[in-house]
Amino acid sequence: MKIGILGGGQLGRMLIQSALKYDDEFYTLDPASDAPCHNISYFTQGNFNDYETVLNFGKDKDVVTIEIEHVNADALAELEKQGIKVVPNANIIKTIQQKILQKEFYKAHDIPSPEFQVVWNSDEKIIMPLPFVQKMNTGGYDGKGVQVIKTEEDYQHLWTEASVIESLVDIEKELSVIVARNEKGETNIFPVTEMVADPKLNLLDFNVCPVLLTEDVQNQIDSITEKFLAAVNSPGLFAIELFLDKEGKVWVNETAPRLHNSGHQSQEGNTNSQFEQMYRVVKNLPLADTDAITYSGMLNLVGAEGYEGKVIYEGMEDVLQLPETYIHLYGKTETKPGRKMGHINVLADSREELMEKLVQVKGMVRVIAG
Repeated sequence: MKIGILGGGQLGRMLIQSALKYDDEFYTLDPASDAPCHNISYFTQGNFNDYETVLNFGKDKDVVTIEIEHVNADALAELEKQGIKVVPNANIIKTIQQKILQKEFYKAHDIPSPEFQVVWNSDEKIIMPLPFVQKMNTGGYDGKGVQVIKTEEDYQHLWTEASVIESLVDIEKELSVIVARNEKGETNIFPVTEMVADPKLNLLDFNVCPVLLTEDVQNQIDSITEKFLAAVNSPGLFAIELFLDKEGKVWVNETAPRLHNSGHQSQEGNTNSQFEQMYRVVKNLPLADTDAITYSGMLNLVGAEGYEGKVIYEGMEDVLQLPETYIHLYGKTETKPGRKMGHINVLADSREELMEKLVQVKGMVRVIAG
């Protein structure tokens, strides 16, 4: 099959790397000439937000998918009309890429998500009590387009763009669950992972699996995934980001209609990875089993503060000497502060051992420039 991917970043790269054992042709579209997929696929440099560019890219493909949601969904809808398979479908991409539509989707399908108010411009009065979270309607990712408004003084920092104003959850844990559905309607769910964020960068720092959850919390998550899969009406792989609050209630933060940073540890920690699963979804094959093999975790390799330019990975040789430690680099030649350049997966026999190893590895490696 000719499989087209909108976006040529690391998620597409790892999907292609995983699928090279099969017999398909991969085509990618990205605005950056040196995108991570440029040298492992039939690469087209172009804007995946441009209607005509996406239409022309997809018209001769058997299936088109995404590795970033900020794409031209109208062009994908037109491709569907022309008989091109789009996974996930254009409608759910359009719903999820707009925070307002995404929140209304949860409300319509009785999926628990924090209380919210829609604000279309700066003239509208905010009735949500402080503190609250402001999420830009479009364009946000990796902590961008999201801010917490805590005090009256913070009102001066409010964005004027259309936004969701959301009540602030008193978070005990941030969790993620990756769900998959193929065209036949078969579904499969990865074990829940816990996301530990870097408070400064607002980026995922560690990802840990499996998570020790009470029966009640697991039942809440199962109910959320069941409702989501019933409502989504599309094949696809979806990462549902969750908040567990201090009262034991689970809330949906947001959903990504694609491969996700919170599933990277599945490459070595699960019987099959999220990338294998995504490939099977795109091809409408039987879904893969996803059981956790052991305790697994991931840490992001991000550009260090104060360094910009040609990347140097300091400490990699030391990391390579560690057992059950796996490096994944993204093929990005230029680093800058906070940029995701790769990740490292770690396996262990217990959560305690896993956290010790993750902290150890984080202290051994730095992403700098030379």
